[in-house]
Amino acid sequence: MANTYTQIHIHFVFAVKFRQAIIDKEWREELYKYIAGIIKNNNHKLLAINGVSDHVHILIGIRPAQSISDLMKNIKQDSSKWINMSKFSKSHFEWQEGYGAFSYSKSQLNAVVNYIQSQELHHKKKTFKEEYIDFLEKFEVDYDEKFIFKELV
Repeated sequence: MANTYTQIHIHFVFAVKFRQAIIDKEWREELYKYIAGIIKNNNHKLLAINGVSDHVHILIGIRPAQSISDLMKNIKQDSSKWINMSKFSKSHFEWQEGYGAFSYSKSQLNAVVNYIQSQELHHKKKTFKEEYIDFLEKFEVDYDEKFIFKELV
């Protein structure tokens, strides 16, 4: 839309269903490239993507023409279909229901990019659940722990 100028940066965090550690290092980079394509095709700007075997972090410069929930629906639906069609996972692949979305100012972007790029190192010290709860508390998001990305029991 003419005369519309925005600068919206969103950090997304989402997990494999039941937080199963099934995103293998052998195909993780291909997954990130596929997700990057989804983001680009939706006219957003990917600033960083990384994760570990059970979850993914994405930092996006997002355009307001698409809702956050619609973008995440596209990313999760399309990437899980692609993973299953590519037969990367031995079992049926699904993303966990829900996601985290946290906004940052331009002055914070370098720190967020560095954080996302150092996921492997970061998770040697902290579990995904601990990390996610830290985000919710830092951003003062009300939550019920029974709804925090369920584990397979």
